[in-house]
Amino acid sequence: MKVLIIDDEEDIRSIASMSLGILGGIDVVEAEGGEEGISKAEAENPDVILLDHNMPGLDGPATLAKLRENSATKNIPVIFLTARALTSDMERLKQMGATGVITKPFDPTTLATQVKAILGVQ
Repeated sequence: MKVLIIDDEEDIRSIASMSLGILGGIDVVEAEGGEEGISKAEAENPDVILLDHNMPGLDGPATLAKLRENSATKNIPVIFLTARALTSDMERLKQMGATGVITKPFDPTTLATQVKAILGVQ
């Protein structure tokens, strides 16, 4: 499995990358913003994208919209990583096309399990 992490915070990307790679045995690609993330999604064809909600420039919802408009990326599942933990926020993100939502701060020891559970894979 290959995961693309799109997050402007380097520490979040590093922790998520180590967690998924070391504990989950998952290949990880990182991008520090929406535009870079879209390019990497096209080039890398990941199995899932972990997308930060709040980023400068192209934020998470705008990035998701562009991913869905692109024929090369429109079917890639997207899981938001967000501090917005209200049920209404989570439902709105799912209505926008997100496959799931993981709240920050996330538990690095269970992140790979959470991603796989949302995707319905072992």
